Amino acid sequence: MTTIEMQERFLKEQNELRDRIVTSDTFDVSSLRLVAGVDLAYWQQGSEEFAVCCIVVIDIATHEVVEKKHFSGSIEVPYMPGFLAFRELPLILKTAGSLETSPDIFIFDGNGYLHPRHMGIATHASFYLNKPTIGIAKTYFRVDKKTDYTEPENEAGSCTDIVIDGEVYGRALRTHKDVKPIFISIGNYVSIDTACALALKLTDKESHIPIPTRLADLETHIEREAARK
Repeated sequence: MTTIEMQERFLKEQNELRDRIVTSDTFDVSSLRLVAGVDLAYWQQGSEEFAVCCIVVIDIATHEVVEKKHFSGSIEVPYMPGFLAFRELPLILKTAGSLETSPDIFIFDGNGYLHPRHMGIATHASFYLNKPTIGIAKTYFRVDKKTDYTEPENEAGSCTDIVIDGEVYGRALRTHKDVKPIFISIGNYVSIDTACALALKLTDKESHIPIPTRLADLETHIEREAARK
């Protein structure tokens, strides 16, 4: 399949799934117990590209790690802007499928609704995981290459909406004073207000990003080094 044929097929799938995104809470927030953080790390080996996906599940009340899983493999889909999910989803689903626990919600190191077609990895994966998802990125993804965000006030919990053509795509959130903001977007089956509240609840003094994705990120570096040996 050529790159153009791939893009056409991927675009069709994104547009079909986009109509099924739910931007409100589909669960009782007080009932959340297990939260999973998801991240991937890549490396090159000869002419082949590989990646490892790590998922870390924590207890939302105690912040203790309940489970860690990883899965690595070759990447079959070339990088194409706007279609990252098609590269990462196979490894994510393999890793999620090996979990012994059942997370109530998944948080991705990446975007969800903050995407040209609202179909970032956090949103796309939700349709296969059948769970609420949130995208939390450390850097700002300029959807239309011109819309910027307004810096939140320099106080913990301060935030500003990322609005494009009158629609809220995400939110810039400062989790601590004197740190850079992170960028929250819903994945699916959750509201932006709940997504931001969870991000703050799950962020400790160790970092400005939530514990689940921070731990998943650390695990990807460990597992990538192990896989490359």
